[in-house]
Amino acid sequence: MPDMAPTAKTERRRALRARRRELAAARDTAADETALAAVVTAHLEALGLGAGAVVTSYESVAGEPPTATLNDALLARGVRVLVPDTLADLDLDWHDLADPGREPLGLDAVALADLVLAPGLTVDRSGTRMGQGGGCYDKALPRRRAGVPVVVLLHPGELLAADEEPLPREDHDVPVDGVLTAEGHTDLRPG
Repeated sequence: MPDMAPTAKTERRRALRARRRELAAARDTAADETALAAVVTAHLEALGLGAGAVVTSYESVAGEPPTATLNDALLARGVRVLVPDTLADLDLDWHDLADPGREPLGLDAVALADLVLAPGLTVDRSGTRMGQGGGCYDKALPRRRAGVPVVVLLHPGELLAADEEPLPREDHDVPVDGVLTAEGHTDLRPG
């Protein structure tokens, strides 16, 4: 029988989920949803991405930073929005958010993106992201084009402070370039 003792990473994830529940409960979700959409669209402008650009996003679930308004704002700007569909093996297929039929585009559709907006529980100052533990984005992120930035959407307060213990980084973990919250953008790229 496999060892079922929790690892340091699973214990950390459990604590981060509890912290997220507390942070999310204390936030004005409607205000955050509007603010996050404004922050994301400003980030696209700063990157020079407009109509015709391709951005991956996701359809948030309860407790996550809300993405419905930001996804609508991206579509209104003429941005093609790809969102993931989690497969049985925890890999990610993608579909175009504007497609009512949600036709699968394939695992490699992430390579179409000019910007990857990704979920996460937290990110540390070195760009290590901790997600929910399924490894979905660990599989998908290496398929993006070289140089395409990965930015994680978090609640304010979820980016680890410089004096907090860094997250464990494994060989398969892809460092992210930044964090976007309802309060703004934090660039994590070296230099």
